[in-house]
Amino acid sequence: MTATLLVQTLRDPASAARLSAPDWNALIAAARAERLIGTLAYRLEQIAVPAPVRPILADARTEAVREARQALWEADRARVALASLNIPVVLLKGTAYAAAQLSPAQGRFIGDLDILVPRAALDAVEAALIAAGWEWVKPDPYDDAYYRQWMHELPPLIHRDRDRMIDVHHSILPLTARPKPDPAALLADSIPISEGSLKGLRILSPTDRICHAAAHMLADGDLSGGLRNLWDIHCLLTDLAPSEDLPTRAAHHGLTAPVAQAQRLARHLYAPQEKPAPLPLQDRLIAKRLLATNAWGQETQKPLRMGYYLRSHALRMPPMMLARHLVTKWRKGHRG
Repeated sequence: MTATLLVQTLRDPASAARLSAPDWNALIAAARAERLIGTLAYRLEQIAVPAPVRPILADARTEAVREARQALWEADRARVALASLNIPVVLLKGTAYAAAQLSPAQGRFIGDLDILVPRAALDAVEAALIAAGWEWVKPDPYDDAYYRQWMHELPPLIHRDRDRMIDVHHSILPLTARPKPDPAALLADSIPISEGSLKGLRILSPTDRICHAAAHMLADGDLSGGLRNLWDIHCLLTDLAPSEDLPTRAAHHGLTAPVAQAQRLARHLYAPQEKPAPLPLQDRLIAKRLLATNAWGQETQKPLRMGYYLRSHALRMPPMMLARHLVTKWRKGHRG
């Protein structure tokens, strides 16, 4: 499993000295597939690598710097668009890591701009973004209504000129999910960015960053991109100050189980240790799902992937609502 090789190299960069040419091919394929090639490139920056590999890693570092610059510019554009509303605007995930120069940002590729705002301000935020050039991505009435009634975010918007997506959150899990995080506490305890072009925007507190990352990975999605998400969590946990009370904060948000599971998985896969502690069965299945790739970085274990896809929907919705949703989506796809 090439993903296992990727995890081993991220955990212990010095182990790259023992890799064969086929190993390097597999490692790079896996890193690209998992969107961890920039992270890998930085982890190996001080390691002697074969000559053909050097330009690949150098290009990955350059691309990661470019993506971070572009993400921060997009955050600045959102800041300008929303400045007149006088509401807290909290950067989430990759853009937040880059803005605060946190360790997960090193080499991290950043996709959409994710922000958190008060739910009461959603209409004003949406209007301000549309006035500034963002447009709806999902014109379908069912999808639009589903997002607005049940999800933790507005339907995604994309800028008509820059072709960059923004996801506007009012919480960190769907309203129908079993855990009920406290959005007011996320906003109240967020940390202002005090200098630079993003001054006035905010990022989550250290414990809330971990709660959000764990919720996003384990209490909401189907584990796609899970190795990158788990690397974020590993870095955030490594940087967490001893004075921070993560268990209490996780309990406040109803996220005790996902946060504890994220800690176990991050420690098992990414923390250097002579003899990893055995994982519970559910954790072993997740680890198997995360590591299921072939030599080309393509996902394998299709039944397992499908199981976690269905699980992601079950986590979001009660059974009857899930059944109606899946039937509706199937009918729409069938008609198309």
